[in-house]
Amino acid sequence: MEDHRDEDFVKPKGTFKAFTGEGQKLGSTAPQVLNTSSPAQQAENEAKASSSISIDESQPTTNIQIRLADGGRLVQKFNHSHRISDIRLFIVDARPAMAATSFVLMTTFPNKELADENQTLKEANLLNAVIVQRLT
Repeated sequence: MEDHRDEDFVKPKGTFKAFTGEGQKLGSTAPQVLNTSSPAQQAENEAKASSSISIDESQPTTNIQIRLADGGRLVQKFNHSHRISDIRLFIVDARPAMAATSFVLMTTFPNKELADENQTLKEANLLNAVIVQRLT
């Protein structure tokens, strides 16, 4: 203990105040895409895109979940022999606004960009997988 009786009082610094502003959502590397179509139009586009994928029921199938950059989610059945490029075409058919934007498809864990779009879903190990769309 020290004797401070003969020293002048010094007011302690103010209390800590946590950050109260706004920020960006973590992991959000791309700006939000504005959805310009109505929910009915969007459902119609998704149904059209779903019917454009030809499924061979005699071949093995898988369900792929696609998380879109606009916050939406698509689930589609594909054959193991479909290619990653078929998934890209499905996304563009389901969301026509995405045709004008450049995006990449990625796996969730481990995060890996699906650069070779000529690979089949089986070769890319995407059976029953979740794919994330990132805008570039």
